[in-house]
Amino acid sequence: MEKKERHFKQGFFKPQYPEKYMGDPTNIVYRSGWERRFMDYLDHNRSIVKWSSEEVVIPYISPVDNRPHRYFVDFYVEATAPDGSTKKMLVEIKPYAQTQEPKTPKRKTKRFITEVMTYGVNQAKWHAAKDYCNKKGWDFKILTEN
Repeated sequence: MEKKERHFKQGFFKPQYPEKYMGDPTNIVYRSGWERRFMDYLDHNRSIVKWSSEEVVIPYISPVDNRPHRYFVDFYVEATAPDGSTKKMLVEIKPYAQTQEPKTPKRKTKRFITEVMTYGVNQAKWHAAKDYCNKKGWDFKILTEN
């Protein structure tokens, strides 16, 4: 029988190397299978020195309501670079479709309007995250299924 890949929607991650986790290692929540797999990668990769999930909070202004909100970035990562230096970064895990501007359909449906709002909010969050990282000398990465 062929073994099927397990798909995770949401749950708690139990690290094998809890000393690498910055925060409470008994309360690490993943919100998708992609986040779960990335956590496993961070936990087992030797070049990852420290990491956390949703511990970094960045303020941003939403283009939907023009009010301040808080962006809980998916991951903070500290890694040892090949030259021995420490590289710090924020990482967001998103479906590829949410990283692309929605194409305007012939008829503007509720779904299209929701996609436009999601895209706009994501752009505002990512702009704030890039500014935050630039000030600290960190990198900001968006990872998708691609």
